[in-house]
Amino acid sequence: MIRYARPLALAAAAAALVGCSSTQSGSPVSVSSPSTGKSTTADKGFSPTEDNQDPTEKIDGVLSIEYKGAQHVKPTERVAYDHKPPLGGAHDAVWAACNGVVYKVAVRTENLVHSLEHGAVWLSYDPDKLDKAGVAALAKKVNGKPYTVMSPYPGQGKAVSAQSWGRQLQVDEVDDERVDQFIQATRANQYLTPEPGASCDQLGAGRFDQDDPPPFDPSDPGPGAIPPTGR
Repeated sequence: MIRYARPLALAAAAAALVGCSSTQSGSPVSVSSPSTGKSTTADKGFSPTEDNQDPTEKIDGVLSIEYKGAQHVKPTERVAYDHKPPLGGAHDAVWAACNGVVYKVAVRTENLVHSLEHGAVWLSYDPDKLDKAGVAALAKKVNGKPYTVMSPYPGQGKAVSAQSWGRQLQVDEVDDERVDQFIQATRANQYLTPEPGASCDQLGAGRFDQDDPPPFDPSDPGPGAIPPTGR
């Protein structure tokens, strides 16, 4: 099921750790609220609670799609994702390091989607649509913050795109207040994440090295690609 969040004026106010495979390792990271600068996100009800499990319903323009978790592909396989960037679906059995990591190069999509399954928010940007100052401003939202990751994604629809598992917000400007709202609403959100508390630590050389990540492949995945729903 696919839906977009209703406009703000019409929006209604609205865990156990699950291991995904033998590749699961590392320790869950305690998450505190991200710094939002001048944003008043915190006092507008964008933090998930038992009574407010999906605060993105209050954010205008959020795409919402339900995906089944734990659908793994091999390192040599591609997934024919239904969105650019993807916001869920089948993915590599190894996640991309996602504890406040800012990648300067585009990273293999299948690894980053696994990070979303662990509760990370992935901020991506089109390097042809965002200047150096914009990239630096976006990095401040990620650098050193648990369960966040950032990378370029050439050819995406907007300058900035924010992804969590099953949720996506695309905007033209880094300082759009909805970006901070989205981060607060979805980062390590136990109600939306298939594997709340799962590790975002890097796994190292031979598995996933954040200093030498597997590269992004912009080519068509081809007829042998795995669908987002898995095999």
